[in-house]
Amino acid sequence: MVHFAPAVTMPGTRPLSLAGGGGVRLEASAADGVSPGLLLAHGFGQTRQAWLGTQRRLAQSGRASLAWDLRGHGQSGRNPADLPYRGEQFVDDVVLAASALGAGPVLVGASMGGLTGLMAQARDRVFSALVLVDITPRWEASGVERILGFMTAHPDGFESFEHAAEEIAAYLPHRRQRKSPAQLAHLLKPREDGRLGWHWDPRLLAEFIPSTGDLQGAIEDACRGLDVPVLLVSGGRSDLVSDQTVGHFLELAPHAHHVRLPDATHMVAGDDNDAFTDTLLEFLSTLAAPHAATHGESS
Repeated sequence: MVHFAPAVTMPGTRPLSLAGGGGVRLEASAADGVSPGLLLAHGFGQTRQAWLGTQRRLAQSGRASLAWDLRGHGQSGRNPADLPYRGEQFVDDVVLAASALGAGPVLVGASMGGLTGLMAQARDRVFSALVLVDITPRWEASGVERILGFMTAHPDGFESFEHAAEEIAAYLPHRRQRKSPAQLAHLLKPREDGRLGWHWDPRLLAEFIPSTGDLQGAIEDACRGLDVPVLLVSGGRSDLVSDQTVGHFLELAPHAHHVRLPDATHMVAGDDNDAFTDTLLEFLSTLAAPHAATHGESS
């Protein structure tokens, strides 16, 4: 029998609960270390466990970090029925999570996490550097359609963990190893009908996703205004980010550095975590020397 763990754990981290807007609790895993700390923002439909391997390596290097489940995802709370999901809520949450790391943290944002981090930087100037993981101001429509197609393909949930593992393996055929039931526990939740459903709130598809199309101009403006070091890490096999979208981004932010990981798809950190984290650590080594700091808990 698979148990649904009450918290994501990784040696050297501590659980942290943040009070988001609208009364939504945001559940996080924090690791103490030197500053600037790294704020790890996952993509749509993921959880903070997407960063476990990277957060482990950061802890080994002595870096502070914080990864959290975005609102409506994983163990974080969902918006109340009278509060629709909107982009500005996620931007506010990014700023809140960044404040737990002290001044000038580095954003590491994958997909949706990168976009909301960009908007937070444009509005509040909270980060000393940004690492964008397979996300650019423009994206390939075919990639978005494939992702949303998978996310909407199972409205009735799954019969079992084995059923879910089969469907995920079919969606990610390049992954050599199929997920075990224990590895899927953070992605699925038991439903009242006895089946398993995704961990994320299905309202996100109807409320948040349609609103993102209106943000593209604002995202481009945010890129034009970037005045901190920026690294874009793209997947060589990504169907969301292409040579064209990378070229457009570099026109908007010509000082940005771009690294392509040839074997990775849009799920960069999950496809080739060692190569991704090596690239991240190399980028961090080019920034100002970190300094020792202590981090208090937030609530």
